[in-house]
Amino acid sequence: MNRYPIWKNLLVLVIVLTGILYAAPNLFDQDPAIEVAGTRRANVDQGTVAAVQDALKTAGVEIKSLDFSGTRLLLRFHDPESQLKAKDVLSEALGDNYNQALTLSTDLPGWLRAINAMPMNLGLDLRGGIHVLIDVDMEAAVKQSVERYAGDIRTLMRNEKLRYVTVSKGDASVSIKFRDAAVRDRALDAVSDEFRDLDVTARDDGDSFLVVAKLGKSVQQEVSKFALEQNITTLRNRVNALGVAEPVIQQQGQRRIVVQLPGVQDPARIKDLLSATATLEYRLEDTEHNVEDAVAGRVPPGARLYRMRDGRPVLLKKRVIVTGDQITNASSGLDQRSGSPAVFVNLDGPGARRMRNVTSDNVGKPMAVVFIETRYEKYQDKDGNTVKRKRKVEEVISIATIQEPFGKRFQTTGLDSTEEAHDLALLLRAGALAAPIEIVEERTIGPSLGADNIEQGFNSVVIGLILVMIFMALYYRTFGLVADMALAVNLVLIIAVLSMLQATLTLPGIAGIVLTVGMAVDANVLIFERIREEIRNGNTPQASIHAGYEKALSTITDANITTLIAAAVLFSFGTGPIKGFAVTLFIGILSSMFTAIIGTRSVINFIYGGKRLSKLSI
Repeated sequence: MNRYPIWKNLLVLVIVLTGILYAAPNLFDQDPAIEVAGTRRANVDQGTVAAVQDALKTAGVEIKSLDFSGTRLLLRFHDPESQLKAKDVLSEALGDNYNQALTLSTDLPGWLRAINAMPMNLGLDLRGGIHVLIDVDMEAAVKQSVERYAGDIRTLMRNEKLRYVTVSKGDASVSIKFRDAAVRDRALDAVSDEFRDLDVTARDDGDSFLVVAKLGKSVQQEVSKFALEQNITTLRNRVNALGVAEPVIQQQGQRRIVVQLPGVQDPARIKDLLSATATLEYRLEDTEHNVEDAVAGRVPPGARLYRMRDGRPVLLKKRVIVTGDQITNASSGLDQRSGSPAVFVNLDGPGARRMRNVTSDNVGKPMAVVFIETRYEKYQDKDGNTVKRKRKVEEVISIATIQEPFGKRFQTTGLDSTEEAHDLALLLRAGALAAPIEIVEERTIGPSLGADNIEQGFNSVVIGLILVMIFMALYYRTFGLVADMALAVNLVLIIAVLSMLQATLTLPGIAGIVLTVGMAVDANVLIFERIREEIRNGNTPQASIHAGYEKALSTITDANITTLIAAAVLFSFGTGPIKGFAVTLFIGILSSMFTAIIGTRSVINFIYGGKRLSKLSI
């Protein structure tokens, strides 16, 4: 009696060993490290690795280890001082072509990396860094959309030769005034056919006849959603350019964005970066003049000298065709004719009309995309004071030949890879913020505070674990020691699952683990008390063990299911810290049910199963 089949014992053993294996990376120390990544102008290759090694060797900075993944370079150091010194050396040696992100990296053995066993990520409250809450001005986004519709309607009226008095803009509507009712009726039909997503109505106002085009609730929600998504993409690109390891940029609510940057301690620089302006311009390439003469200083009238991402000079005409604020959408894909990577761009009405006029006159000629960004940089003046200055960066990110006239929607080809097409689409969408933003909250958490949080959280888990273990061992004797073993395995399994999911551990997450430690023995208490009750009723020890596990199962399941429901609700409706608590609580409840019901039963069966017993140590 009370014997598990071999397969069930093996299953328990495999789960426990797997948990130990994937929790093990968290025991290794984290080394100060620098992650080197390329920008749009350069990629990390073997030449970059050699340059980095030479620069650090010359500066006398010792490297603990170096890992090159093909696209990124990770350098580990023995102490933070070497890391900071290396950061300054690499910034000077590599220049603006590469980003260097300060981070912490665990020096794991190769066999652990081979099975993708990695440590948990640490949240902002444990590692230190900057938390910024940004509010997106949705009213301004809707207003910008109204202005675009107003421009498109003016263009439509001119094309249809419908004489109007004025086109005025409201909060979420465009009104066109006419002197003649017949012309108004024709305009009503034209606007209704052209802009099917607008609510178009006609009304009379004295001697004036009006057509009113309103943005419905669904259209306003779509505009707001697009503005929020485009701003998130813009901010993510800017943070990536800053070189922050493991940033968190996500939507919170209907109009807010949370930006968490672990390891960053300069809030002023972050605010400049997030609120910086950027835009795009489309220009024709000047093929009539020699670019070498322009490099030598003889730039022809009507042209301007630019640089490609790789530093190659290119001569463009001064006349701007369209700018980034006229781009309504961009996506990457494949050209249907050649199968090569392409980027598909949508323009608003005025931009589409201007693009069609220019491309009709310049088929077969090259057109360039110029990325323009305003950056804020700090430098030391003659007196040693830190001064902030604004620098305008302009670079050509793509040049393609105009194959045929196009207007509102067109594609850019001539790209090297689908990855480059994807990056270009991101730049086109995220070149400028779709709606104004305001930083409504910012918090800076120092690394020393993060270390204190880790220490206090670790101590709370250890103290809680020890107290519970002492109580169980004294009160339930051998069965209590088995419960203690299950409790330790439960903690290992929680850490293993978090590591396998690459979840981020936060201070509320540690609170969830501490709560789970206390709740994990509840199931064993129910089982053990049921066994003691069966013994008091005169049952044999073997029958008492069997009845204790069988009869307590429904109660344990009911209690834990209600806690799982609460954790799921917290995760669904909570924000970042609440989600962290809910995740660890959810995982902890599932693992505690496994260890308390199946794990302890397996050990108890191993100790007492199939034996003649006169009493139990419980």
